[in-house]
Amino acid sequence: MLMITALAVPIGAAAAVISWALLQLIGLITNAVFYQRVSTTLVAPGAEDHNPFLVLLAPVVGGLVIGLMARYGSEKIRGHGMPEAIEAILIGGSKVQPRVAVLKPVSSAVAIGTGGPFGAEGPIIMTGGAIGSLFAQFLHLTADERKTLLVAGATAGMAATFNSPLAALVLAVELLLFEWRPRSLIPVAAAVSVAAVVRQPLLGSGALFPVDVPLHLGTSAYLLCVVSGVISGLLAIAATGLVYASEDAFGKLPVHWMWWPAIGGLVIGIGGLFVPEALGVGYDIIEAELTGSIGLGLVVGILIVKTLIWSLSLGSGTSGGVLAPMFMIGGALGSLEAHVFPAVGPGFWALVALAGVLGGVMRSPLTGVVFALELTHQYEAVLPLVIAATTAFAVSVLLLKRSVLTEKIARRGYHLTREYDVDPLEVFFVSEVMSEDVLELEDGLTVAEAVQVLGAPLDGGSDWEQRLYPVVDSAGALRGVVTRRTLLAETAAGRGDRSMAEVMRPPAAVTHADQTLRHVAELMSRAEVNRVPVLDRDDASSVLGIVSLTQLLAARQRDQQEARERERVFRVRLVTPLWSRR
Repeated sequence: MLMITALAVPIGAAAAVISWALLQLIGLITNAVFYQRVSTTLVAPGAEDHNPFLVLLAPVVGGLVIGLMARYGSEKIRGHGMPEAIEAILIGGSKVQPRVAVLKPVSSAVAIGTGGPFGAEGPIIMTGGAIGSLFAQFLHLTADERKTLLVAGATAGMAATFNSPLAALVLAVELLLFEWRPRSLIPVAAAVSVAAVVRQPLLGSGALFPVDVPLHLGTSAYLLCVVSGVISGLLAIAATGLVYASEDAFGKLPVHWMWWPAIGGLVIGIGGLFVPEALGVGYDIIEAELTGSIGLGLVVGILIVKTLIWSLSLGSGTSGGVLAPMFMIGGALGSLEAHVFPAVGPGFWALVALAGVLGGVMRSPLTGVVFALELTHQYEAVLPLVIAATTAFAVSVLLLKRSVLTEKIARRGYHLTREYDVDPLEVFFVSEVMSEDVLELEDGLTVAEAVQVLGAPLDGGSDWEQRLYPVVDSAGALRGVVTRRTLLAETAAGRGDRSMAEVMRPPAAVTHADQTLRHVAELMSRAEVNRVPVLDRDDASSVLGIVSLTQLLAARQRDQQEARERERVFRVRLVTPLWSRR
């Protein structure tokens, strides 16, 4: 753990620098394409009036460049980054190609800089993850250790982009690590912390969208947070459905996928003609939503056009992130709700819906809550955010089979679960399931004598139900083990005169009564056996019992019973008055 933590520290610093470089590159391309000037300042494509042909054709050209980069560079740059990072972790042994580390940020900068309605966080996650993975591939590490460094780089880049170290850490747990263990959490936390510190001189230390207004919360506001969460969840489902409907539609086109991002760019350009503010990352629009300074007409335009061009263009396989568009779309939904719901504070409903849409789209309610808090530092809103994000998450889970992050992986034929619980093998001990009524064979006994003692192998006798027999000496000390298969094979070969001492073998693995069943499962897997003798911890030659694979499964069955079998523990007894009993 300490070694991997030490390796994660420079990865976190590198990811922060790469995050800064990507934002500079996005600013450079945006200024060059839409304002014909050389500057790295992050500006919105629609901040000024532009030639309609420029708005229409710039995303098309950007999509064409991305298609060429994907076809002749690496197809891994297609998509919004998170599914690709998850796939690399679960399927690719946490190995990322070096070219992805270069092509992914460049392609994303091109997509966003030419007007793509995407965020920089997805590409940063993939690029930071690629840096961590490449660093790990130069060292002699396990796949799990490579995974930790990949996630360290990915979340460090994200923390640096949004100045949200805690949200990045929660995202790692909810989406990328697939475990909750010190061996991975501590290195990732170290990388995220370093990235947040390195970010300060590069991008500043304050909240990205600071909101510091008093909130006037009442019971009705909390109830309406549930309503907002439901609406946010339904919007999340609609946006996710549009993404994959778009992907299916592009898959039916009679042209090579290299041309799809250019077609998606045409969709972006058409949307930009109607609502130019929907183009690009849109940090200025998000800030206006969260401060309550956005007009109703623009809110409706953003809600409709941004949702459509983001969903439809992302399905084309272009390169861009999910979080910033979800911030803008969720903020627009909340800004619209603010015209109906009672006033609580400027931008309050935008913040609530932002967290709700994020929780619904990504199926990560805790990430949605923490992100919203770190983006604004509006900590007074923590309870409303929890209500809305959890409600949206519930709606999404009930009505949609998979999220925008996992559907893509499922379509490639892989099963992915993000539901974590305690392994029942971790909480049961060997002593609770082992067989204590064990037949032992003395080492001087011959095969023929042993078979005679055990009885006919096909008569259903209980002695033959035991398949592993400890071989002991005259004092009862363990010398080895012999299996039922060995006894039958020796008998069939006519070698019944051989002694147990000749046919026995050392046990492939042994365990103790106070070990967990998970430990036994690992022993069985490593030794490739399905039965293990249980020895006395104080006397290694004394056999206490045998534990089998079937008994391990029995422990899991007990866990299933606790989850499925309902029972009434207490019953209400009606006590009648004494005079009514006469």
